[in-house]
Amino acid sequence: MVLQSSLKSCLQLSCILRTPKAGFRSTASGGLIIQSVSDDVYQNLAVEDWIHDHMNLENRQVLFLWRNSPAVVIGRHQNPWQECNLRLLRQKNIKLARRRSGGGTVYHDLGNINLTFFTTRKKYERMENLKLVVKALKALRPQLDVHVTDRYDILLDRQYKISGTAAKLGRTTAYHHCTLLCNADKLVLSSVLKSPYEGLKSNATPSVPASVKNLFEEDPSLTCEMLLDAIAEEYATQHQIDHHVTLINPADETLLPGINNKTKELQTWEWVYGKTPKFSLSTCFNMVYKDSVLDVKVDMDVKHGRIEVCNIDLPEQWLPPALCSELVKSLTGSKFCPRETTTLVTTLLRVCPQDNELYSKWNLLCENMIMLM
Repeated sequence: MVLQSSLKSCLQLSCILRTPKAGFRSTASGGLIIQSVSDDVYQNLAVEDWIHDHMNLENRQVLFLWRNSPAVVIGRHQNPWQECNLRLLRQKNIKLARRRSGGGTVYHDLGNINLTFFTTRKKYERMENLKLVVKALKALRPQLDVHVTDRYDILLDRQYKISGTAAKLGRTTAYHHCTLLCNADKLVLSSVLKSPYEGLKSNATPSVPASVKNLFEEDPSLTCEMLLDAIAEEYATQHQIDHHVTLINPADETLLPGINNKTKELQTWEWVYGKTPKFSLSTCFNMVYKDSVLDVKVDMDVKHGRIEVCNIDLPEQWLPPALCSELVKSLTGSKFCPRETTTLVTTLLRVCPQDNELYSKWNLLCENMIMLM
């Protein structure tokens, strides 16, 4: 693969991307292959949005290649509490991102390749894109048993999923993106994509579990770089363009005006969590206090990521109803978020009655409520 990062190629890309839409028709038609120099999931998702929103694809198709450091990416209409282990993500410092396309949840790390195919809506055809990927894999390693399913997945050995797919269809433009497992950390993948939440009811789009396998497991000589090169070569062949990849920096405002605002928006709590479809949580947990075990039942309705209704059911003789009501009152309207709940609880505990036993009980209840999130 020839990586054109020269001033000439950067200026050429700048001209293509920054020309007003009316002027795109005068640019050369054909295909363009771009690769991000960043491994930040928010920056790379922002590039997808930028190209979709700003680039005229009437006479041009674009392939965008990118890789991310550890991140979990959920679909536009998904529920993160339902899809992954948020507590584990925080412990491992793994980013959570919500993309603008539909589909299910995926785990990314540097052993995973991401491919985005941009076209006009009329020319959109995800099956052809996936067949292109399979053809590239076959050209690289003819012995690989890989094929595309009717669900637009790529399977290895007829049973292991190595690629998932999703898409965004705009009024005139569209993009289809897919993953390709080369050498991802499957132990982390399986652990973070397993939700610990019980009693959660939601109309959000659920992911479909599947057995996965790395291409590296089938052929240890394969690398992500080899796979990227093979796919870029096949793309260039099919679109009859030069086989070269233009590197771009997703933070370059001179090349991509407004890109940093798009990146910031994708990182906000309001986008990642607040866009979650309304859901309810009905669960129980045990609290151990001294020599007794207490069953506590909690019911919540959460809308736009905020607690809309909250009920905590526990014996009146264990904690005065007024104290429990104070906690419920504070939680209602707040973010369904351990950080915000911790702040609220800390404030409440400051005004808790100066009774050691009551304080200990209320503190225990608050700690368990935080653990629910």
